[in-house]
Amino acid sequence: MKKVILIVLGAGLLIWSCSSQPKETADMNNPFFIEYDTEFQVPPFDRIHEEHYLPAFKEGIRREQTEISVLIDNPDPPTFDNTLDALENTGDLLTKVSAVFYNLNSSLTDEKMQEIARQVSPLLSKHSDDILLNEKLFARIKSVYEQKEEIDLTPEQSMLLKKYYRDFVRGGANLNAEEKNQLREINEELALLTLQFGENVLKEDNAFELVIEDEVDLEGLPESVVTGAAEAAAEHGHEGRWIFTLHKPSMIPFLTYSTHRDLREKIFTAYINRGNNDNEQDNKRILAQIAQLRAKKARLLGYKTHAHFVLEKNMAKLPENVYALLDQLWKPALKRAKDEAQGLQEVIDREGGGFSLQPWDWWYYAEKLKQARFDLDDAALRPYFQLENVRKGAFAVAEKLYGIRFIERSDLPKYHEDVDVFEVREADGTHIGVYYTDYYPRASKRGGAWMNALRQQRKKNGRLVTPIICNVGNFSKPTGDLPALISFEEAATLFHEFGHALHGLLSACTYPKLSGTSVPRDFVELPSQIMENWAMHPDVLKMYAVHYRTGEPIPQELIDKIKKAGHFNQGFITVEYLAASYLDMDWHTLADPTEEDPLGFEARVMKRIGLIPEIISRYQSPYFSHIFSGGYSSGYYSYIWAEVLDSDAFEAFKAAGIFNRETARSFRENILAKGGTEEPMTLYKRFRGAEPKVEALLNKRGLN
Repeated sequence: MKKVILIVLGAGLLIWSCSSQPKETADMNNPFFIEYDTEFQVPPFDRIHEEHYLPAFKEGIRREQTEISVLIDNPDPPTFDNTLDALENTGDLLTKVSAVFYNLNSSLTDEKMQEIARQVSPLLSKHSDDILLNEKLFARIKSVYEQKEEIDLTPEQSMLLKKYYRDFVRGGANLNAEEKNQLREINEELALLTLQFGENVLKEDNAFELVIEDEVDLEGLPESVVTGAAEAAAEHGHEGRWIFTLHKPSMIPFLTYSTHRDLREKIFTAYINRGNNDNEQDNKRILAQIAQLRAKKARLLGYKTHAHFVLEKNMAKLPENVYALLDQLWKPALKRAKDEAQGLQEVIDREGGGFSLQPWDWWYYAEKLKQARFDLDDAALRPYFQLENVRKGAFAVAEKLYGIRFIERSDLPKYHEDVDVFEVREADGTHIGVYYTDYYPRASKRGGAWMNALRQQRKKNGRLVTPIICNVGNFSKPTGDLPALISFEEAATLFHEFGHALHGLLSACTYPKLSGTSVPRDFVELPSQIMENWAMHPDVLKMYAVHYRTGEPIPQELIDKIKKAGHFNQGFITVEYLAASYLDMDWHTLADPTEEDPLGFEARVMKRIGLIPEIISRYQSPYFSHIFSGGYSSGYYSYIWAEVLDSDAFEAFKAAGIFNRETARSFRENILAKGGTEEPMTLYKRFRGAEPKVEALLNKRGLN
């Protein structure tokens, strides 16, 4: 379904009416029921409270049901305008409340928000099924679809028609009554299980604390890391101690610098056992049920596996094509990783360690080896990567490429004190949209980094509706008197998510179903990943990587070291990612819908691909939120698929100049502005002139 676009596909049990309370009273008290009176109609976060969500969801469902009833009861013959265009303009209230709720449930959740999500999930699942399984509505869409060769449609209208028809078929429109009931039950179960999976991972993230009482146990940790741990301890009521958590800005520095191997093992083991502790948050049974239900659903809809069902909409099209790419990269990456493991073991042996390299040792000894080979220390780089300066660098790149500007707006509402708000304008001052950033970790925020649309760009009744885009992250926080000094990798992540934001902000489409990031999963990462190329380019580093105290640009000597170390540890990075991609694909190419033992299944997958014991998959099944509670099932491969695209695309910028305005104009017009209005490869070839080649990726990762 088109409208509930964020995290939920839903199906539920209740239809709400306002009979118990006068509608006028409810409208007056609920900010969702009236047009926002804020500038640019951004959400009035200060006036939105938890009690507003459930009534707004229910009213949004009721209104869209009414709108669709009017549509299908239209006595005129079905046309594009009175069917497809009309359908695309239903559900505005439901979209409005969904956008705010799911953004906040990911970034500022609590028990009340999670309870609302549990109540709403079945309602949305039922509502989605009620639309997709509506025979009269499908008959109208099918009638227009069968006339598509005779009617005069723009490319965007043709794509909208194609996607609606396909989505209804994939949503069960051609099933018989009994099969439709089965599908409804599966969808409702999946909606609740995937929600529970994500909630369990968040609780497991927040449940673990490594409390350090003896200062000796801090040996090896940089001063900023120690200060941050002391502040975390104070926040948790442990004055005079130090706390490390499973949030990556806390855990990764500990794994990288702590000289205490037993403590590194403790925090690493806690991290990889999330969802696998045989407690109330255990995810093993839940993920097995999710995989089983997805296999059942795929077979019910006529697909061999869930992966076949998902990939039909993606560039890859078939599981065989995904496996072919993974296999092409796996062999050279695994060979490199084995060489890297041997090099780290040699460091251990030289130091008289007397033990074999284990996964919790990798970061520590890789950092030692990097310092020895390249004289490059992550702690020495951080002073040049103040978060605010990195963000300014991303803005500067966008301005040089596209002529756009970001103006901070402290007067616009925001949902948390850590959030910053910017108005985005064209060079001539024309308003483009609003951009929110929310960068620091907190217990109420899930892990990782992402982009959400609080409002998608669209055109409605001839009027431009501008986008409201949000980037959320979990980057290193300010500590003591130090500003937020982030790692080089975090800087690349900030640029990555900013690329998603540009995709949403620079969209120039008519229909929300096709606008911005509403593109196939293995194409959506192109605009994000290509931005990482600028983040790491020497010319760009000189623009934004300045010392937080002196304001001096990063010295050429450090840039040279970064460049020389560019391929360092790429075997490890590629192998742990590819292992997770294989795991995702293997879970979702199960043709027999029987419940699997998750740990045994995963062990067989890793044995089949030959993963070495010194490395574990980036995500193990019980905490693999991307695929069991996010939108990446059968799609985790998409990062590497898109890296083929972005590596090849950036060659065009390198050839013309990384800030060449004509190349940037073409990328904006053919990729960023187009959303999903045409086939991805058509858009890519229009920009690049040919299909991408994998060689650029192999060169970038040093795997050829």
